[in-house]
Amino acid sequence: MTWDELLARCLAKPGAWQDEPWEGDIVVKVGSKIFAFLGSESAAAVGVKCGPNREAADEWLLRYPDDASVMAYIGRSGWNSLRLAGAIPDDELLEAVDASYDTVVSKLPKKDRPARS
Repeated sequence: MTWDELLARCLAKPGAWQDEPWEGDIVVKVGSKIFAFLGSESAAAVGVKCGPNREAADEWLLRYPDDASVMAYIGRSGWNSLRLAGAIPDDELLEAVDASYDTVVSKLPKKDRPARS
């Protein structure tokens, strides 16, 4: 999976939109909340919410020690960085993005949640 393909997948989600809160760092949001950190195209990784807490997110680190890492600053809240084109299969990367999106949407106020198609 390429960075561009992953960005397109993120943007295809209901209510998703691209933002660049820090110069050169692309994120995808739903409502006002980030669900995927893509960084620059050269980053070749995606930051996603991998669990409700650090312990649950650590499963990714155990399964893919060379391709999953704790995100700086927000990792304690269950966010990991998952490397593209590594040992993590594309379908699992997509599932991680989907789960991150679903988690973020579930925390939005009902009035701010996108309509599901």
